[in-house]
Amino acid sequence: MNATRILPDLQCSLLCEDVRPEANSNFILVGVIGLVRVPQVPVTAFKLCVFNRWTAGLGEFTESVRLIAPDQTTILRKGQVKFSLQDASHHATNVTVFPQVEFPAAGVYYVEVLVDDVMKIRFPVPVAVVQPPQSATQPPAKQEPRG
Repeated sequence: MNATRILPDLQCSLLCEDVRPEANSNFILVGVIGLVRVPQVPVTAFKLCVFNRWTAGLGEFTESVRLIAPDQTTILRKGQVKFSLQDASHHATNVTVFPQVEFPAAGVYYVEVLVDDVMKIRFPVPVAVVQPPQSATQPPAKQEPRG
């Protein structure tokens, strides 16, 4: 019996600032994100990309990518795309682009990736308010004379 449909494996899923295709069909990932450091919230990210590569599957599928708020129930953004794998030795690469993503508060957000409503990965994206370091252009603190 030959299989007509095999659910694919998620080979990788990365959150980044941009994905650029090369002429040779490879991809350049720009600014892979593990933590979002910001001086204040709310803050808006110009663009976020989720790069997913699927392999070892056979058939037609629907990929869903969701950006979830820290309350773990609010879906801030969602993207869906259909793709197919003609042979289990092939792979498919999908890039979901979320423009103008607002992070209203600090906390741990989540990216979820599903194929045909089956969760394949859910990973955290912490958004942290971090004060910028003091500029080198500021004069050094005045020291009191010792006496």
